[in-house]
Amino acid sequence: MNPKLPWTQRRFTFDFPVEIYPDVIERLRGVPARIEVKIRGLSRDALTRREKEGTWSIQENIGHLSDLEPLGFKRLDEFLSGAQSLSAADMTNKQTNEARHNDRMIQEVFDEFRRERARFIARLDTLADTDFARTAMHPRLKQSMRMVDWLAFVAAHDDYHLTRMTELLKVFGASASPA
Repeated sequence: MNPKLPWTQRRFTFDFPVEIYPDVIERLRGVPARIEVKIRGLSRDALTRREKEGTWSIQENIGHLSDLEPLGFKRLDEFLSGAQSLSAADMTNKQTNEARHNDRMIQEVFDEFRRERARFIARLDTLADTDFARTAMHPRLKQSMRMVDWLAFVAAHDDYHLTRMTELLKVFGASASPA
């Protein structure tokens, strides 16, 4: 398998019409269900095992997605208020690295993510069509993006971590229960 391109090295072009925003929201809406299928029936060891020092377990990847939900709400507010640029993410991932997600029960970590993502989607569902065309500068990418572009970026980040969870399952020879 080819090495995966690290998240921070990825670049994006957003050349799709703003009108596809419902599809992007649906992608974001489906992440908790995709995680639930992936982790169903896994042992605590499979969920909390790290491939090597300095990497995250499946459970920590889920916790990381949950840790980022407040940034998502903040950026959403920035788009809606007409901010010129979006708040930067903590690229050191200090919150996730210090959160001790592996010390918690998986159901607690997962339920927290599912609850926060549902709140985020509920908020998106209240917006006007025109809101998804609002623009702001993304701090890491150093490019202007529409709200729909940013949501596609968030969905790509979700996919990055879901892919990492699948990689860990393969490395450890673990498998989830059939759906």
